[in-house]
Amino acid sequence: MTSLNTAPDLTGRNLSKRRAFANRTATILIGLCVLIAALPLVLVAWEVVTRGGSALSLGFLTEEIPRNYRTEGPGMGPAILGTLAITGMAALIAIPIGVLGAVYLNEYGKNRPLARFIRTMADVMTGVPSIVMGLFIYVAYVLVIGEKVGFGGSLALACLMLPIVIRSAEEMLRLVPDELRQASAGLGARKWRTTMSVVLPSASSGITSGALLAVARAAGETAPIIVTVGLTYIYKPDLFYGENTTLAAQIYRNATQPFAASQERAWGAALTLIAIVFLFTVVSRIIASRFAIDKR
Repeated sequence: MTSLNTAPDLTGRNLSKRRAFANRTATILIGLCVLIAALPLVLVAWEVVTRGGSALSLGFLTEEIPRNYRTEGPGMGPAILGTLAITGMAALIAIPIGVLGAVYLNEYGKNRPLARFIRTMADVMTGVPSIVMGLFIYVAYVLVIGEKVGFGGSLALACLMLPIVIRSAEEMLRLVPDELRQASAGLGARKWRTTMSVVLPSASSGITSGALLAVARAAGETAPIIVTVGLTYIYKPDLFYGENTTLAAQIYRNATQPFAASQERAWGAALTLIAIVFLFTVVSRIIASRFAIDKR
């Protein structure tokens, strides 16, 4: 009887040991995968910080861009202003349209033919190279007005951001439980009121993350900026008059030069661009979390 009783116990212990061993093995493998995935990011960040940190100074952030690539010293002030203005205008265009498009697809369009067509076109636009968007805006806008301006770059970046915002926002809206919509409808709220006061606040964090992904992609684009915006070395706050520039364009132009001074400015501009995107990410996450808490 004793041997019969101990046999199941031994089997259970062996099974428990095998499960513990499998769990530890899976945990170790997952940790190794995380380290392998994070290693390139850490190396890139380290390289940019170490090589670009020496170029950063108040003059680098505020002074105008040297016209001669051989000239040593600052700055990147016009490129920083151009990046903020052009990307900000693109976000003002793409994010509201993208979120409203996602609301239509998920809350109203569902599987209607128009909704399916919009989803298909959004998927197609996601894979379109940025230079194609730049050429499209160049033909449809720049050639029409007769000059390269900052707003042309905003339109090109907005076209790149729009499909990302639409698809990511739609996925976040799908995650909102239908019980919340039904509870709001049960209290007598109209569909538009439910969408504005219940659905969108519940998905605000995810929508913000998708919008930030779109902004991060737009801020680093070079080809459409060169095609539609042109180049300048001085401050151009007006997006509707004269050529402009961005940090991405200056990184490309300075990095392709063989001179040490231009190479240093390219690394400094790269670090500045990463810092701007990181700062906007942190601020937007804080705003989204506060907004979600207030709605609760």
